[in-house]
Amino acid sequence: MLKDITLGQYFPGDTLLHRLDPRTKLILVVVYIAALFVAKWYVSYALVFAFLALSIAVSNVKLGVIAKGIKPLAIIILITAVLNLFYTPGRVLVHFWIFTITWEGIQSAFFMVARIVMLIAGTFLLTYTTSPIALTDGIESLLNPLKKLHVPVHELAMMMSIALRFIPTLIEETDKIMSAQKARGADFETGNLFARAKALVPILVPLFISSFRRADELAVAMECRCYHGGEGRTRLKQLSYRRRDYLALAAGIALLALVIVLRVLGL
Repeated sequence: MLKDITLGQYFPGDTLLHRLDPRTKLILVVVYIAALFVAKWYVSYALVFAFLALSIAVSNVKLGVIAKGIKPLAIIILITAVLNLFYTPGRVLVHFWIFTITWEGIQSAFFMVARIVMLIAGTFLLTYTTSPIALTDGIESLLNPLKKLHVPVHELAMMMSIALRFIPTLIEETDKIMSAQKARGADFETGNLFARAKALVPILVPLFISSFRRADELAVAMECRCYHGGEGRTRLKQLSYRRRDYLALAAGIALLALVIVLRVLGL
């Protein structure tokens, strides 16, 4: 299950989506999320889904990779669907004991699941097609106006980028620790939910120790390379908007505008 988590991974490529400026992709993700939450009915969701499908096709990222990333969150998605299915008031279709299924509940569960799945797929696509360095530069550039308020923009961007970068590393480390514990007789697959949670406690101590050691090694490596961040730092690749970036931003804004219009029309 841990190996299925792909958040934070970067898949190199030379597609149109890979070549977009990281700032453009960050803005598009925000616009996409806004459109997803504004969407109200089938036509709106279909439009957002079409935008997502086109983005995935352009990025050349396999559907299996995206499905693999969504798989660990299946339980959360299922719980959300069940809560919306049984606890949404409306026209009753089935009633059993304390459970009531309504037509509005079915629609609410469908839309909520679709929203969560598309939200995860869209945000994962950002890390799949953007390197950690480019992502850091893009976040820092977008937050640059906050420097006038003495906000440590570069440090915040670097921390977010490092956190995303270390997610796959920590997952791999956790899997190794679990394999070592299993070789010593640990059981993580039997028992009820509380027993399984209790069995995971011995993993936390070595995982925290390994994380602190990696953080210390990273800090030493950055100091050895005279890293000081912030002011005066130069970049190998300078960010610059191009025609494709403006076209992509226009497409994102058009999507949000259409979804807003469809919401007003009740579609």
